[in-house]
Amino acid sequence: MADSNTNEQTTSRSKPIYKQIYFWVLVGIVLGILVGHFFPKTGQALEPIGESFINLILMVIAPIIFCTVVAGIAGMADLKSVGRIGLKALVYFEVLSTIALILGLVVINVVRPGAGANAEPPKLSGDAAGYVAQGETSHWYDFIFDIFPDSFVGAFADGDVLQVLFISILVAIALQLLGEAGRPVTRAIGVIGKVFFQIVRIIMYAAPIGAFGAMAYAIGTYGIDTLTSLFTLILTFYATAIFFVVVVLGVVAAICGINILKLIRYIKEELLIVLGTSSSETVLPQLMKKLEHLGCPRPVVGLTVPAGYSFNLDGTAIYLSLAAVYIAQAQNVDLSIGQQLGILAVLLLTSKGAAGVTGSGFIILAATLSTVGTIPVAGVMLIFGIDKFMSECRALTNVCGNSVASIVVSKWEGQWDAAYARQILDSPEDDLEILTEDAPEARPATVTSS
Repeated sequence: MADSNTNEQTTSRSKPIYKQIYFWVLVGIVLGILVGHFFPKTGQALEPIGESFINLILMVIAPIIFCTVVAGIAGMADLKSVGRIGLKALVYFEVLSTIALILGLVVINVVRPGAGANAEPPKLSGDAAGYVAQGETSHWYDFIFDIFPDSFVGAFADGDVLQVLFISILVAIALQLLGEAGRPVTRAIGVIGKVFFQIVRIIMYAAPIGAFGAMAYAIGTYGIDTLTSLFTLILTFYATAIFFVVVVLGVVAAICGINILKLIRYIKEELLIVLGTSSSETVLPQLMKKLEHLGCPRPVVGLTVPAGYSFNLDGTAIYLSLAAVYIAQAQNVDLSIGQQLGILAVLLLTSKGAAGVTGSGFIILAATLSTVGTIPVAGVMLIFGIDKFMSECRALTNVCGNSVASIVVSKWEGQWDAAYARQILDSPEDDLEILTEDAPEARPATVTSS
């Protein structure tokens, strides 16, 4: 009987490639590139398709975070573990973000793609002017005080991830303090969470169309030719990001007992959707569910992933350090080691204010340059044309970084089973089915080394 069930399960998960969602997302991306390149006006007209898909996903992010965090934390036996998990996550975020920033500074000083450009500070115009204005009026401490919403409903209406996370933690703690009286509410919220994951599953069928529309618009608006003008900078950024994921995150994953390449394969559908939409927020719900399926406890995932979308943006950190020094090089602004370390110190703060949405990295870059004062802020116009193509790599790296972060915190908490995770990573999965599966029970870390 057991063998029969195993065979049936294996058959259901061994679907042909043309029935896999990632295949059709990839097809949508390729078609979007072709339409945007050969029919740019048509590509630009397809913008509503990509935006509609992104909006559909953003619609469910706040309630999913709320339900996941409340059900996870309220069901914990010890409230002290909530603070412990949060502290461990923040320590890990800061360490990895610092490594990413330092890596970017080292690479940009070795490659020096901006040297010899002799560019004059251009005039700010269009969207870039708006981004710069937003960046110049921001403060390094904004991300701290922006956590506190001005109203309960407003946080959900605005879709602010950190504010929703803050409210979720408060509600979860309140339900825990209520004891038995709060259990029915906790169970109800858990069931509501399952409903929203079912909604995500339905929406995911439109992912190929959304990726097609978003990519067609991007290529139709900015053009593939834009890539050639600053090819060295783009290549440097992508190579640095790949090195960070494969080597730096690869070492961290190996310490946790898994292979980073297999983890990337496991989340390939999410990475392809990010590639098509240039936004890491479009995959937040399914990424959380996949990490739970991999064996990360729900409270760890519920705290680490949403918080990581603001505090653990490794791709954005690499981009900021590369872009800031590139702009200085291109405008013949000589930066001493001390000045570059000063930029690094500012970036350690300003990089925490970037949300996982398109254009946020550019705003933070403008805020950083205006804070430092040694590099003309107008220089951001030199890379504005390629920012859309850079944002894709930023988002991809951020997703990989937050996936590894949840695994690290799970291991740190003693609730990570590497053998079980390797079993999952070695088996083909139906992504849409994972979205509606119940998370496995937390497994002890006593078998981590197996």
